[in-house]
Amino acid sequence: MSKTTPATQALTKAGIAFSLANYDYDPNAERVGLQAAEAMGVPPSEVFKTLMAELDGKPICAIVPSDEEVNMKKLAAALGGKSAHMMKPADAERLTGYKVGGISPLGQRKLVPTALDELATLYDEIFLNGGQRGLQIRIRPNDLVKALECVVADLVR
Repeated sequence: MSKTTPATQALTKAGIAFSLANYDYDPNAERVGLQAAEAMGVPPSEVFKTLMAELDGKPICAIVPSDEEVNMKKLAAALGGKSAHMMKPADAERLTGYKVGGISPLGQRKLVPTALDELATLYDEIFLNGGQRGLQIRIRPNDLVKALECVVADLVR
């Protein structure tokens, strides 16, 4: 497994500290984030999933704890829109350059408006996908906000 992905390259270029964690990716797992947390032996609330969605027809990204569900109304409001819905997996892969199960909010092909759930601020560090199935980035939430220039808001039910 390569330790260099567009996500890690983006953080390195920005001078932001991070570390990597590998885990055995299970392609049959019902929920990738929960499987990653279990495989790494960390609480699911500290492993955040990257969700690609559309807001009023335009692509957006939401980063929420793996044990939570995104509230589309809250996501739309956080990013100043009216209506949000999940993006089709094939569209998410094409837009980001990553495979589903490995989509990172960092280093995507196109920069899109991004929102991070405020629960991230409860932790010194969180995990999120590193741009490859089985690779997680460990980063301080404030550094992630800086790297993505994202909004921090309540995004979950």
